[in-house]
This record gives sequence, structure tokens and C-alpha cells, in this order.
Amino acid sequence: MDATVVAVASDGDEGDDRRHLLETGSEILPYPESPWRPQPPGADAKPEQQKPQRVASLDVFRGLTVAMMILVDDAGGAWPGINHAPWFGVTVADFVMPAFLFIIGVSAALVFKKTPNKIATSKKAACRAIKLFILGVILQGGYIHGRHKLTYGIDLDHIRWLGVLQRIAIGYFLAAISEIWLVNNTSVDSPVSFVKKYFVEWIMAIVISALYIGLVFGLYVPNWEFKVQTSSSTFSNPTNDIGFKTIQCGLRGSLGPPCNAVGFVDRVLLGESHLYKNPVYKRTKECSINSPDYGPLPPNAPNWCLAPFDPEGLLSTLMAAVSCFVGLHFGHVLIHCKTHSQRMMSWLLASTVLTVSGFLLQLLGMPFSKPLYTVSYMLLAGGVSGFLLLLLYCIVDVIHIKKPLILFQWLGMNALIVYVLAACELFPTFIQGFYWRSPENNLVDATESLLQAIFHSKRWGTLAFVLVEIIFWCLAACFLHMKGIYLKL
Repeated sequence: MDATVVAVASDGDEGDDRRHLLETGSEILPYPESPWRPQPPGADAKPEQQKPQRVASLDVFRGLTVAMMILVDDAGGAWPGINHAPWFGVTVADFVMPAFLFIIGVSAALVFKKTPNKIATSKKAACRAIKLFILGVILQGGYIHGRHKLTYGIDLDHIRWLGVLQRIAIGYFLAAISEIWLVNNTSVDSPVSFVKKYFVEWIMAIVISALYIGLVFGLYVPNWEFKVQTSSSTFSNPTNDIGFKTIQCGLRGSLGPPCNAVGFVDRVLLGESHLYKNPVYKRTKECSINSPDYGPLPPNAPNWCLAPFDPEGLLSTLMAAVSCFVGLHFGHVLIHCKTHSQRMMSWLLASTVLTVSGFLLQLLGMPFSKPLYTVSYMLLAGGVSGFLLLLLYCIVDVIHIKKPLILFQWLGMNALIVYVLAACELFPTFIQGFYWRSPENNLVDATESLLQAIFHSKRWGTLAFVLVEIIFWCLAACFLHMKGIYLKL
């Protein structure tokens, strides 16, 4: 007989392995018998002491974020309007990564609210972060070539050390360690005691932000050069030559693509060969005649258009970790505020302050930029994530309108496995490995081509294909949920 499943969102016991990063299946506690069955004679039936119900809006938030990531990754090329901003500014796609980090912070607040053994809990958090980081290097370091290139393998001289999963691992680790070691034992019974309990975490987030600002505006960025591979071929002697191009900088405080301190730190500490080779600024007007989409270089394009840049670099990842701290605050509100109205008013206030602060910083000269993960961008994205959580919480957990969002709830319960298989293209690449006579004759490409023919449009057909893909993964997550299967790290 299948075990009855009861889900909770506020039990922070780290004594078992039921909670894990990026997925909330570990928050589901299986009981050998249903807690709702009649109690035997003489047993103390105390329904008021039952485990609290799961905060379903957290699953919906996580699932919606995964769905948006699949949408912008797979349909962004056909629809540049939903793709990432080329450098400055924000689009829908630019809120996805901060939303991941935000919800990780919320989950960390729930998981680590009870840490009787800080050393053991820290070891578990470090182990999870390391495993996630290694998984990111394997999936996003260049070893897996993806859907459109059915090969694998990477020269270790060119492996990419950082990426989305690595950024999530670092943000999670910093948030977890701060939650374990920086939170005091003050009992919360008023706003003042709430501040006393968590103010050291807030100070840490402010220190990280100040360090980022100091480095971005204070580091001197010298002139630098990078390698460029040029192909020249004749009928008798095809060659691939390696040349060098020089970028003229010699300044401080630049936020443009060629001379910013974020890229400078990565080139010094990671090395040019380990950076991302197809940066988003190749879609700027200076670098693409099809801007805001990728395209051929325009006449007299600057040299930096061909230079590497890692959008998940070291300095930007340090700033991105603050998004997890923002999520921690929202998780603390969820824990200590006992009524819907208290939680919603606190979240509304925090989201408003974050959003307004982001716009104020932009007016003061720090533009929104996801590749640099500027402080203004972090604040804006944190505010938008807070508003989204507030909206979903109101719809799902207060008004109890769940059925229209059930697909995203299933997706959120197995967010990590869906991200790995879908967003990292492991599953479509596997399917494409089976083809008829030619690699182009596979089920994935055939389905996309069929939809493009039905809609008489490559753009609309691609969008329909991606929506079908998202629904497929929602149903796959539903199947895993029904079987009680959750990917754990």
C-alpha cells in the first residue's frame, strides 16, 4: 500500500535528508499510515497538532521559474523580445536567474531555522553546494555540447568553471552558512526582536554589496588582449590561425562591455580561455546588424565584440549571492508572521523598498545590468521576485485557487531534475541521438518542424514547440510526484 504523504514548509529539522537544494520533494514527509485514519481506542487524538500544510505557493513559484527558464532559453532566439537584454536594461528573461536565487534563500530560511548541531549542518550544506557545483561544471563547462551538436568532450584548457548551477551553489552556501552561524537565539515576539535576530545577516549582505561597489568602481582596468581564431582556406591549404586583438582601457569605473572590473577579475583569476565564448553583448548594436538578436558584425565593429566574457563570473556571482539573502528575509517573515495579512503586508513593504531602491540607484548612475549583476539590478529583481511571491501566495495559499497553477506546482516539486534534463538539454540531446539515416531526422527536430509548418511561421512554431515542451515536463514532474520520486543532492 502506498504511503500517505503529508507536506510541510516550516519544519527546519536538519537531522535527516528530506530537504535538498532547488527541489522541495525533500519537504514531503511520508507516513507509513495515514494521519487521518481513526485512532485506536485510548490514543490521544490531537488534530490541532498535525504537521502544518505545505506552502504551495513556493512550489508554484519554483515551477514557474523553471518554466520561464525553458521558455527564454529555447524560444529567446526566435523571439528576441523575451531574450536577455544585450547589456543594459532588463527583460522578462533577466528576472529568471534572480528568482532562482531568491527562492533558494526562502527555502534556506525554512530548512535552517533549527540547527542544533551547527558543525554537522554546515558540513551538509557544504557537501550539497560542492555536489551542485560539480554538476554545473559537468553540464555547463563545455563537456555536454547540447542539442544542436551531438558530440561531447572538452579540452581542459578551455573548460568553463562557472555557470548557472555553480552560481546557485555559491549563493546557497553563503546563505546557508550565514543562517547557521550569524542568526542569534533571540526569540521573536515583536518587530524589534525580529531585527535583533537577523540584523547580522543584513549587515553581511550590505558588506558584500559595498565590496562589490568598491571593486567595480575602484579597480583600475588596464589595456588587455585576447586570442582570436581566424580561418583562411584555399583549395590546397586550409589553415586556422590564432591572432591577438587589443582592447584599450586604462580607466576605472566603466560599466561597458570592454573595460568593466567584473570581466577584469575573471580574466586575472580564471583566465581568458575559461570564460564564456558567446557573451550577450554580441547582440548589441555595436556587435550585431540584427540587434537585439545575434547577427554578423557591422562595419567597423569594435574589437571587444569578439572577446569572451562570463555572465556568471566571480564578482557578479558574489553580488548575486545577495539575492539569496533577500530570499532569506522573506523566508523569515514566513516563519515568524503567523497570519496571512502579516506576511503579505511585510512582503509588500519589503518588495516596494527593494524596487524603489533599485530605480533610485539607476537614477544615481548605476544602470540595470544582468551580466554585471549591478546592485540596482539585484534590488529591482529582488523586489519583483517579492511581488511575484506575494501574488502567488495570495492566489494559492490565501484564496486557495490552485487548480489553474497545478502544472507549475508539480514542476516546482522536482525543479532540479527538470532543469538538468530540460534547460541543460540532456533529454532532448538523448532523444536526438536516435535518428533515421541522418541526424536531422529525429523526433525533436521533426516535432519542431511540424509545428512550424502548421503555424506557417518559424517564430510561432518554435514558441508552440517550447510550450509543448514545458507541458511535457510538467506532466513528467506530475508522474514523478505521484510515484514519490524527488531528485536529491
